[in-house]
Amino acid sequence: METRTVLFVDDEEKVLASLKRGLLDEPYEKLFATSGKEAIELLKQNEVHVIVTDMKMPEMSGLELLRIVKQEYPHIVRMVLSGYTQITTLLTAINQGEIFKFITKPWKLEEEFKGVVREAIERYNLQKQQPASELTAVQSSGTSEKMQEEGRTQP
Repeated sequence: METRTVLFVDDEEKVLASLKRGLLDEPYEKLFATSGKEAIELLKQNEVHVIVTDMKMPEMSGLELLRIVKQEYPHIVRMVLSGYTQITTLLTAINQGEIFKFITKPWKLEEEFKGVVREAIERYNLQKQQPASELTAVQSSGTSEKMQEEGRTQP
Protein backbone atom coordinates (compact mmCIF):
# COMPACT_ATOMS: atom_id res chain seq x y z
CA MET A 1 0.00 0.00 0.00
CA GLU A 2 1.12 3.52 -0.78
CA THR A 3 2.59 5.44 2.17
CA ARG A 4 0.39 8.26 3.42
CA THR A 5 1.56 11.64 4.70
CA VAL A 6 0.19 13.55 7.69
CA LEU A 7 0.91 17.25 8.24
CA PHE A 8 0.87 18.50 11.83
CA VAL A 9 0.51 22.27 12.36
CA ASP A 10 0.97 24.00 15.71
CA ASP A 11 2.67 27.25 16.67
CA GLU A 12 3.99 25.68 19.88
CA GLU A 13 7.36 24.03 19.21
CA LYS A 14 6.93 21.86 22.34
CA VAL A 15 3.74 20.34 20.96
CA LEU A 16 5.39 19.49 17.64
CA ALA A 17 8.44 18.05 19.43
CA SER A 18 6.15 15.88 21.55
CA LEU A 19 4.33 14.66 18.44
CA LYS A 20 7.60 13.92 16.65
CA ARG A 21 8.77 11.75 19.56
CA GLY A 22 5.43 10.08 20.19
CA LEU A 23 4.68 9.25 16.56
CA LEU A 24 8.17 8.08 15.61
CA ASP A 25 7.08 4.47 15.00
CA GLU A 26 3.84 5.27 13.17
CA PRO A 27 3.63 3.83 9.63
CA TYR A 28 3.08 7.13 7.80
CA GLU A 29 5.24 10.05 6.73
CA LYS A 30 5.11 13.03 9.06
CA LEU A 31 5.52 16.71 8.21
CA PHE A 32 5.55 19.51 10.79
CA ALA A 33 4.77 23.22 10.45
CA THR A 34 4.77 26.02 13.02
CA SER A 35 2.32 28.27 11.15
CA GLY A 36 -0.47 28.25 8.61
CA LYS A 37 1.81 29.92 6.08
CA GLU A 38 4.48 27.22 6.53
CA ALA A 39 1.77 24.55 6.24
CA ILE A 40 0.59 25.96 2.91
CA GLU A 41 4.17 25.90 1.60
CA LEU A 42 4.50 22.24 2.65
CA LEU A 43 1.18 21.44 0.96
CA LYS A 44 2.48 22.95 -2.29
CA GLN A 45 5.64 20.82 -2.11
CA ASN A 46 4.28 17.50 -0.80
CA GLU A 47 1.36 15.17 -1.34
CA VAL A 48 -0.47 15.34 1.99
CA HIS A 49 -3.37 13.04 2.89
CA VAL A 50 -4.29 14.21 6.41
CA ILE A 51 -3.79 17.56 8.14
CA VAL A 52 -3.95 18.02 11.93
CA THR A 53 -3.93 21.67 13.00
CA ASP A 54 -4.19 23.77 16.12
CA MET A 55 -6.94 26.41 16.11
CA LYS A 56 -5.31 29.38 17.83
CA MET A 57 -2.18 30.44 16.01
CA PRO A 58 -0.78 33.89 15.22
CA GLU A 59 -1.11 35.36 11.71
CA MET A 60 -3.39 32.61 10.37
CA SER A 61 -5.80 30.69 12.58
CA GLY A 62 -6.39 27.00 12.19
CA LEU A 63 -9.87 27.78 10.89
CA GLU A 64 -8.45 30.00 8.14
CA LEU A 65 -5.94 27.28 7.25
CA LEU A 66 -8.67 24.64 7.10
CA ARG A 67 -10.81 26.83 4.81
CA ILE A 68 -7.87 27.13 2.40
CA VAL A 69 -7.14 23.40 2.60
CA LYS A 70 -10.80 22.57 1.94
CA GLN A 71 -10.86 24.85 -1.09
CA GLU A 72 -7.44 24.09 -2.57
CA TYR A 73 -6.96 20.48 -1.44
CA PRO A 74 -10.46 19.04 -0.87
CA HIS A 75 -9.18 15.43 -0.80
CA ILE A 76 -7.15 16.05 2.40
CA VAL A 77 -8.82 14.76 5.57
CA ARG A 78 -8.93 17.64 8.06
CA MET A 79 -8.54 17.36 11.85
CA VAL A 80 -8.15 19.79 14.72
CA LEU A 81 -5.93 19.35 17.79
CA SER A 82 -6.57 22.24 20.13
CA GLY A 83 -6.92 23.37 23.71
CA TYR A 84 -9.31 26.05 22.49
CA THR A 85 -12.79 24.57 22.90
CA GLN A 86 -15.20 27.49 22.62
CA ILE A 87 -18.38 25.92 21.20
CA THR A 88 -19.06 28.57 18.53
CA THR A 89 -15.53 28.22 17.16
CA LEU A 90 -15.86 24.43 17.19
CA LEU A 91 -19.14 24.54 15.29
CA THR A 92 -17.72 27.00 12.76
CA ALA A 93 -14.68 24.77 12.23
CA ILE A 94 -16.88 21.71 11.79
CA ASN A 95 -19.36 23.41 9.47
CA GLN A 96 -16.95 25.45 7.35
CA GLY A 97 -13.93 23.19 7.35
CA GLU A 98 -15.69 19.82 7.29
CA ILE A 99 -13.58 18.51 10.14
CA PHE A 100 -13.20 14.75 10.43
CA LYS A 101 -12.28 14.85 14.14
CA PHE A 102 -11.61 17.40 16.88
CA ILE A 103 -9.11 16.32 19.54
CA THR A 104 -8.69 18.41 22.67
CA LYS A 105 -5.36 19.19 24.31
CA PRO A 106 -3.98 17.62 26.35
CA TRP A 107 -4.45 14.40 24.38
CA LYS A 108 -3.79 10.76 25.22
CA LEU A 109 -1.26 9.71 22.61
CA GLU A 110 -1.60 5.93 22.82
CA GLU A 111 -5.26 5.63 23.82
CA GLU A 112 -6.69 8.30 21.54
CA PHE A 113 -4.45 10.30 19.23
CA LYS A 114 -2.66 7.57 17.28
CA GLY A 115 -5.91 5.72 16.62
CA VAL A 116 -7.69 8.84 15.40
CA VAL A 117 -4.87 9.70 12.97
CA ARG A 118 -5.02 6.13 11.64
CA GLU A 119 -8.82 6.51 11.25
CA ALA A 120 -8.24 9.70 9.25
CA ILE A 121 -5.83 7.87 6.95
CA GLU A 122 -8.40 5.12 6.52
CA ARG A 123 -11.00 7.81 5.73
CA TYR A 124 -8.68 9.15 3.03
CA ASN A 125 -8.27 5.64 1.60
CA LEU A 126 -12.06 5.20 1.52
CA GLN A 127 -12.50 8.59 -0.16
CA LYS A 128 -10.29 7.43 -3.00
CA GLN A 129 -12.49 4.37 -3.48
CA GLN A 130 -15.97 5.92 -3.10
CA PRO A 131 -17.78 8.50 -5.19
CA ALA A 132 -18.08 11.85 -3.36
CA SER A 133 -21.88 11.62 -3.04
CA GLU A 134 -21.68 8.30 -1.14
CA LEU A 135 -18.99 9.60 1.21
CA THR A 136 -20.96 12.78 1.99
CA ALA A 137 -23.99 10.70 2.95
CA VAL A 138 -21.88 8.52 5.23
CA GLN A 139 -20.13 11.53 6.74
CA SER A 140 -23.43 13.35 7.37
CA SER A 141 -25.04 10.38 9.09
CA GLY A 142 -21.95 9.83 11.24
CA THR A 143 -21.96 13.45 12.37
CA SER A 144 -25.63 13.43 13.34
CA GLU A 145 -25.26 10.09 15.15
CA LYS A 146 -22.35 11.45 17.15
CA MET A 147 -24.27 14.59 18.02
CA GLN A 148 -27.26 12.45 19.09
CA GLU A 149 -24.97 10.36 21.30
CA GLU A 150 -23.72 13.54 22.93
CA GLY A 151 -27.28 14.78 23.41
CA ARG A 152 -26.92 17.81 21.14
CA THR A 153 -29.67 16.88 18.69
CA GLN A 154 -32.90 14.98 18.71
CA PRO A 155 -33.09 11.65 16.85
